[in-house]
Amino acid sequence: MTAQSIVVQEQPGGARQLFLLFHGYGANAEDLVPIGQHLAKVFPNATVVSIAAPEPMGYPGGLQWFSLDGIDDVNRVTRVADALPGLLQAIREWQQRAKVSEAMTALVGFSQGSTMALEASVGAHPPAARVVAIAGRFARLPTQVSPEVTIHLLHGMEDAVVPCRHTVEGANRLRELGGDVTADVYPGIGHEIRNETLQLVVQRLTRHVPKRHWEEAMAAGKESGTNG
Repeated sequence: MTAQSIVVQEQPGGARQLFLLFHGYGANAEDLVPIGQHLAKVFPNATVVSIAAPEPMGYPGGLQWFSLDGIDDVNRVTRVADALPGLLQAIREWQQRAKVSEAMTALVGFSQGSTMALEASVGAHPPAARVVAIAGRFARLPTQVSPEVTIHLLHGMEDAVVPCRHTVEGANRLRELGGDVTADVYPGIGHEIRNETLQLVVQRLTRHVPKRHWEEAMAAGKESGTNG
């Protein structure tokens, strides 16, 4: 899977952060290079890689994480599960190469790539501490989420390919499970990545304080007050 991937920025001696990008259906690694370049400017000490999906699809240059032929809510779950091992292997390979841990890794996906990143993030052993899902959805709503993972959901209200209700439903379920999640649904944008989207991605990655850190600070404050 990594052979067709594009290294946007690399720190050969070891990175402080690793950003892995996952493109949408019918696209390829080049599609998310602009996002990667934007992230590279904001995080100059990071390694940034746009990962190529493993399977060719209908037209030249187009790739897919899983087939959409005859897709429905039942077989989508199976197809994503079948595709996950390869994606997880690619994540591990880049973590080893960049010399980073799960806590230093962020996954950024668009459309079908978002589904892959989201499904990886709610497994028993999530490979990254941060996930940004743009115009995507869960294959099915999760039943568990790790407190070590922060998930940012972004969606255009005019998306006719993956309706934004999937982001609303996903955010609601993650909150029910006690997960650390933000959800932004913005008007006037369809199934696309605009400059406004890039700005919001950076804002979430640079300004969001993980829920677990707030809870630790609150617990420490209560303990200090009791001891005082």
